[in-house]
Amino acid sequence: MAQSAHVVDVTLENFQTAVLQASMQVPVLVDFWADWCAPCKVLMPVLEKLAEEYKGAILLAKVNADQQPDLTAHFGVRSLPTVKILFRGQLVDEFTGALPESQIRALLDKYVVSESEQLRRQAEALLAQGDADQALALLRQANQADPDNLEILLDIASISAQTGDLQTARDICDSLPAEMRDKPQAKQLQARLRFVEKAGQLPELGALQQRLADNPEDAEALYLLSLHQVLANDFEGAINTLLELMQKNREYGDDAGRKTLLEVFDLLGRDDPLVKTYRRRLYTLLH
Repeated sequence: MAQSAHVVDVTLENFQTAVLQASMQVPVLVDFWADWCAPCKVLMPVLEKLAEEYKGAILLAKVNADQQPDLTAHFGVRSLPTVKILFRGQLVDEFTGALPESQIRALLDKYVVSESEQLRRQAEALLAQGDADQALALLRQANQADPDNLEILLDIASISAQTGDLQTARDICDSLPAEMRDKPQAKQLQARLRFVEKAGQLPELGALQQRLADNPEDAEALYLLSLHQVLANDFEGAINTLLELMQKNREYGDDAGRKTLLEVFDLLGRDDPLVKTYRRRLYTLLH
């Protein structure tokens, strides 16, 4: 096999850049071999094939043990072939002998970031930058690469809900198996969809603020303001508005303030710092 961009011959001189620096990005398989070693000739084509198939998710670094005795001694290599796996600058695994391809794949999969996961991470970064359209495009690619990964579908549904494509979000939620619907991300998505449905055609924010300026006791205006705040991701503002509603009118909407506050907690997830802080305040208010 012709040597690819994912395979490199390593010497003491290029070890720092070709192996250590490269391992900060992807797992590096350092294969110690020799011309006279028959098992080496069995193993090397398998490693080269894997390096090509993983498309840059791993790097194969080949060390001729006879020509690089210092490197061989440094790694304590006593038999050939020996493969050391370095990741993030550390030795994380190793094996000796010509293992079957299936065993090597199983070993690599502990450290390799899949194509779909790489796409998810890129999409997350794009979403943080405000580029929801491109994030969705990458997630759809990830879904094609890994159609059984339901986490990717949840990502698509979450962004769809945020961008107003509620039908897509609902369709994905409805298609999830029961055990997946109980996951925190799924519950958060379902809570967001409920808020969107509740909001309907909300009055203008300015109009609500004017109503409250005219009458701070206007329970309906407080409730509708909290929905505005949730949809704008101003969760702390929404929580405080709902606590104010509870203090001023617990009877409004059949205790809508408390019920909606609990839905905000569901939307944020129980580990969110706001939930931990304000759940205690809710308990104090109720008791």
